[in-house]
Amino acid sequence: MHADDASTQDHQSSELKLTRREAIQALAGVAAASLVPTAAAEKSKKPASWPQEPSTFAPLPFNDNWRFHRGDASGAESPSFDDSSWRTLDVPHDWSIEDLPGPEPLNTGAIGTQGTPPLKTGPFDFYASEGQIATGWTVGGIGWYRKTFDKPQLPQNGKAELRFEGVYMNSDVWINGAHLGNHPYGYTPFAYDLTPHLKDGPNTLVVKVDNTGRNSRWYSGSGIFRKVSLAVSGDLRILQYGVSITTPQVAKDSAQVNIDVTAENARPAARKATVRVRLLDNTGATAAETQASLAVPASAGATAACILKLANPKLWSPAEPNLYRAEVLLESDNQPAGFASLATGIRKIEIDAAQGLRINGDPLKLQGGCVHHDNGLLGSACIPRAEERRVETLKASGYNAIRTSHNPPSPDFLDACDRLGMVVIDEAFDCWESGNKNPQDYHLYFKDWSQRDLQSMILRDRNHPCVAFWSIGNEINERAEPHGVEIGKSLQALAHKLDPTRPVTAAICHPWDHPKQTWADMQPAFTYLDVGGYNYQWAQYEPDHAKYPDRVMMGTESFPNEAFQNWQAVEKSSFVLGDFVWTAIDYLGESGIGHVTLVSGDARDVFSPPYPWFNSYCGDIDLIGSKKPQSWFRDVVWHRSPIEMAVQRPAPDRWKETVSRWGWSDELRSWTWPGLEGTPLTVRVYTRAEKVTLFLDNRQIGSKSLTEKDALTAVFTVPYAPGKLRAVAHHQDREIAMISFSTAGPPRKLRLRPDRPRLRATRDDLSYVLVQVVDETGLAVPDAVVPVSFSLTGPAEIAAVGNANPKEVASFRQPRRNTFHGECMVVVRPTGKPGTVELKTESPGLDGASTNLEITG
Repeated sequence: MHADDASTQDHQSSELKLTRREAIQALAGVAAASLVPTAAAEKSKKPASWPQEPSTFAPLPFNDNWRFHRGDASGAESPSFDDSSWRTLDVPHDWSIEDLPGPEPLNTGAIGTQGTPPLKTGPFDFYASEGQIATGWTVGGIGWYRKTFDKPQLPQNGKAELRFEGVYMNSDVWINGAHLGNHPYGYTPFAYDLTPHLKDGPNTLVVKVDNTGRNSRWYSGSGIFRKVSLAVSGDLRILQYGVSITTPQVAKDSAQVNIDVTAENARPAARKATVRVRLLDNTGATAAETQASLAVPASAGATAACILKLANPKLWSPAEPNLYRAEVLLESDNQPAGFASLATGIRKIEIDAAQGLRINGDPLKLQGGCVHHDNGLLGSACIPRAEERRVETLKASGYNAIRTSHNPPSPDFLDACDRLGMVVIDEAFDCWESGNKNPQDYHLYFKDWSQRDLQSMILRDRNHPCVAFWSIGNEINERAEPHGVEIGKSLQALAHKLDPTRPVTAAICHPWDHPKQTWADMQPAFTYLDVGGYNYQWAQYEPDHAKYPDRVMMGTESFPNEAFQNWQAVEKSSFVLGDFVWTAIDYLGESGIGHVTLVSGDARDVFSPPYPWFNSYCGDIDLIGSKKPQSWFRDVVWHRSPIEMAVQRPAPDRWKETVSRWGWSDELRSWTWPGLEGTPLTVRVYTRAEKVTLFLDNRQIGSKSLTEKDALTAVFTVPYAPGKLRAVAHHQDREIAMISFSTAGPPRKLRLRPDRPRLRATRDDLSYVLVQVVDETGLAVPDAVVPVSFSLTGPAEIAAVGNANPKEVASFRQPRRNTFHGECMVVVRPTGKPGTVELKTESPGLDGASTNLEITG
């Protein structure tokens, strides 16, 4: 099939536009109106000059000065309720990552001590966590938010709309005591009209969040974890998701961009309006502009179609993520009535089994990873810089694609994918009507809400050039049953109606949840998909292709330890678009599914190890953003690195290492193993070269030739002795690459490495400061565990601390942390004022370190 393919769009565009507009208008509750095109649709008509400050129509941030109470509060929805004792905070906010209220138990698991982990510490509570292993032993519950604000200035017949990007979960909202509604799903946006309930003077907004029960298979977080805004408009306005941008014709020398704009008229009389649109390039210059007339019926809506032609467009792709800014101005009676501004990209996506995926005509294999929504040490709070950093980290490790498992991401996350060049599978649901995963999860609301939630996701995200696929589900229990097939077909039909330019997929797994069935019984699930998602089924690609030669496939989940086999299948098969490992980044919850443990005798492994494991530990990237050994191996698999090396931690006598399907051997990029002198260590060298030679100092240890069955891995056994371990890769007896590890001395000092030493004076910004333990010469000590304490002065705060240890339960908020593998991290967040911030770190027996961060207005 073709997504946004000009050859299929040319003869279908009229029909597809009408269905898209009807969907927009249905969402807004407005009637469809006739379209009034102008000559600008055929040739550009230069509009008059634009007003100086159209951004005055932008929604107002509504994130500051909320009062919060963790726990239930009878009568808190009343405007007269006394909230003076509640905390004042900003949103986005996640209460489940914060320290639990109440005193710490006597066994606090203090930093720097050994022994039994505390059953309650920081955000963790062994007994109170309803989600337990699934949610990383954190605690949900009920929380209340209240905000007092003055009535905004409204034009006559104007409207004030309160917009939430995401609240987890089951939120109820009141304004001045009037209940506005309930929104169950935690990951989709929603809005309420405040206008009928506003009063002169102070107004009281109240939000109750109910995250009780077992409702998630991973860490969800709790609260208003995404942004809130207040949109004020007149009686003629552009709908919240009333701008639709498509690129039906794309070539290197020209492109056509269609911008449909839906306006709503609140007056009891028809209105005449003008819609003006322009595209600005990355320098701010106008690349194209046009305008269209629009007749908007009384108390209804209408859509204007604007067509822009560009010569020599700068196209969007993962390699060159060029963006334009689309600006839309709605005018009536020679006055501005509404304005919208959004980033967009011009690209052409084609997909079929014969040639695979092409973007702008260039073939692309998806080097993908599944990503949950949490931001590690910050919990689920969607702070824009945190969202951006995750994408930056993955891009730097070779990823060009992300699957947002298993829910819609934040707008800031998709903005970062647009800017940095990531192809996205935008996923809607982890369950449909079956309750086989959790008793209180979304299946309780699916019948009433799934169509609305899918619609919200698609209308919100369809203008992002990064989004290439809509996913309607993950490992759905009823995926291949007759009733489930009907659900899948209805979701696919809705997605196609809202956005005919993108294919629909879903992640289909082996029938682990239907023990008497086989893979053949899963085939009905592919009848409602444009692209078949295969979870852990790379061995089925070729057999299925023989049966279904037109089916397009991609690996929507795969095991880290099968990276080579998966990528082999992708590279040799045009009908397989790519592979998405589970997972790209460690996440909170699904505790320890990527574990490696030591067992003795005939002891059996478990799916998830018990408390205190709290993070998944299955990612290529760890919880603080550092690469794990499997990520270095993947660099070789993806042809990014000619050679990598790792050393396995030895097991004690009579014990052996056992690794889960989602795990990796306990390896380090280290030749520093004090106390193990003479102990045989397993050294693995990863390369695509024909031969590897290993040296310790200048002495050759051994040489090995590699064949395909070695899966890019040469294994050596080396008795440990301090020195320089060096591996050399050869091709046709010529040295082509080398890697070495040198033995580090004892820990002597700390070193600080901020990812960004200059910040903006906004709560949206962050600096991630990596703390490393180094020896006297500055060489990192790779396995050092030392306690570190933090202090800070200046206009910023410590937003979080942590390390990558998947089972060190401790506070993410207190200014102290142990290192793990020689590292820990502190996240610094501006308070909103410019100035110099000094961060200091100390550790007993080591030289401390400090660094300055500059915050500018």
